[in-house]
Amino acid sequence: MNADDKIIIADDAVIHPDDLHEDFIRSSGPGGQNVNKVATAVQLRFDAANAPGLSERVRARTIKLAGQRATKDGVIVIEAGRFRTQEQNRADARARLAELVAKAAEPPPPPRKKTRPS
Repeated sequence: MNADDKIIIADDAVIHPDDLHEDFIRSSGPGGQNVNKVATAVQLRFDAANAPGLSERVRARTIKLAGQRATKDGVIVIEAGRFRTQEQNRADARARLAELVAKAAEPPPPPRKKTRPS
């Protein structure tokens, strides 16, 4: 991965390759005998709490939207193992991370206007 391979989601949300840490683990999905021999699943770690490419607003919303996938330290862990190859699982994990950050970068919905007394 080159330094130019950063994932640009919005003006205030950029994921740099240096912020990602990948571990390859054995998958439990399809693959037959290959599953028992080769580490094809990907465990992608993204330190959202210390990522310089995220604004403070996007950083906080990303950690909140990640839910159980975020650790106490603000590290988001995404596991991808539904494909048979490392490359496909790697791309899947990155796409899921980009989708999560893109959702966090969207502006929040406007506050609800009360139309009836409750």
